[in-house]
Parts: sequence; C-alpha cells; structure tokens
Amino acid sequence: MIFPWILVIGVVLIFSLDQLIERIYRLESKKHRSTPEKFNIDFEQVYIPGVKDAQLYSWWLPTSPQAPTLILVHGWGRNLGRMLPYIRELHPMGYNLLAFDARSHGSSSPIKRPTVGTFSEDILAAIDFMAQSGWVSNNRIGIIGLSIGGGAAINAASWDQRVKAVITVGAFSHPIEVMKLEFQKRKVPYFISRFLFGYIQLRHGINFDTIAPVNNIPQSNAEIFLIHGTEDETIPLTQGQSLVDAGKPAQTQLWAIAGKGHSDCNTHPQFWKKVSAFLERTLPIS
Repeated sequence: MIFPWILVIGVVLIFSLDQLIERIYRLESKKHRSTPEKFNIDFEQVYIPGVKDAQLYSWWLPTSPQAPTLILVHGWGRNLGRMLPYIRELHPMGYNLLAFDARSHGSSSPIKRPTVGTFSEDILAAIDFMAQSGWVSNNRIGIIGLSIGGGAAINAASWDQRVKAVITVGAFSHPIEVMKLEFQKRKVPYFISRFLFGYIQLRHGINFDTIAPVNNIPQSNAEIFLIHGTEDETIPLTQGQSLVDAGKPAQTQLWAIAGKGHSDCNTHPQFWKKVSAFLERTLPIS
C-alpha cells in the first residue's frame, strides 16, 4: 500500500513543479507601439529565419553596405521598441542598425521556454541572415544588448568571431544568480530553490553553466564594454563585476554608473559620449 502513495505524491510533486516553472517562464508578448518613424528615420520591416522555423520580426535601418552594423537586443519581457532611444542616437553616427524581437517577445515566433541561450541563438540567426542577404559587405559587427540581451550578446560574441564589439547595459553573469535573487526576494528557502534549479535542468534539458555569460566571456575575442548601474536591484552590480573579472583584461571594461538602476543608464549625461568613443575605437565608420 505504501508504493501507490509514493507514486501519487511523486506525480503531484512533479505536476506542482512543472506548474511553477510554467509561471516562471510565462510571458505576455507585448508588441511595439512606436517605430523609427517617430524620429523621421526610414526603416524596413523584415522577418529573419530563426531556429526551428521561427521568424524574428526585425527593423533594418541601413546607411551604407561598407559601414559597420550594430545589432540591438532588448531585455526580458520587452520588444524592439525598447531600442528606439538607442536608434535615435546611433543612426546619425552612420551605423547600419538591426533591431529584432527575440522569440516569445513582440511580434516574433513563440517558444516554450526562452532563456539567455535562446536570445543568443536569435542573435546568431540575425548575423547569419545579414551575411547571406548581401545587405553588408563586411563582417564588422557589434552588438548592444540590455539585461538578458546583454548576456546573450556576450554569448554570441564568444560563439561567433564575426562579432568585433559588444556593449551591454545591466547584463547578468549567470542565470542561476538571477533566479536565486528572485527567490530570495520571495523568501523561498535556499534548499528549495537549489533543488528547483537542478530539476529545471534535468526536466527540460537546460544547462545553465553552458549558457552563462560569465562562463563564455573568456572565449570572446571581441572588445566588450560593460555598463551597469550601481543601484541596479534587478541585476546587482556584483554580476557586472563578475563579468569583467572573467573577461580578457585588455578587451573588457566596466563602467559602473553611480545612482543609476537597471533601465535608466542611458540617461546619464556621459552615456552617449562614452558609447560613441568606444564604437569609434572598436568599429570606426571609415
């Protein structure tokens, strides 16, 4: 009689864990409300082929086939409209720009469990598409990523040597560090959260160590500029410090912006001056 009860309890536990995981990954896909036309900037709407027949909704803003290209990657739960302040500043500099909705975000194809790994795959799909499309005549590619998009930018630069420069804003170091912080905020005991991390990996075939930016950044040959707010409560500055410590010293720098949080670093008066200087050094227009 004991075995049936053990079986029932096991089934209930697995069901409960799966429901919890579904809530963790659940996203309300929000589409953009504005386009670059808001700033009188011409653009093309493009659907980029992604992994497993996915389609990535994108904006292509070309300047010249000879110019470097910057790929712009939004954060978790956002869409390419989040990159409009960046488009407004970067387009006049002369760069080709490509912004896209990651899978399960905006107007792109849905997937069951988006992670920093799937964001990274989407960036690689965008790079491959540009190379095959003939839009540009060179492999001078940079990535600007926010939050999870910044972590994905680091991964992509580590996995594809065509990426020459990366700028991140509020990038995280490891998925487990992000989840650990969220569980702490909800006062979930550490032993429960640790069990859940292992369960997710086993149940869904996700290897957090493989997709952790802090583990991939040492393999990147790109120049990397990490930007992080000292008051970031979503992704604490300690994670940015872990990234710069793991990166190649000569190619990785961290700018900790005093008083800024997770989503307002670009409002600092020196932000665009520093971004422009980094791009001019690593991806000059001429």
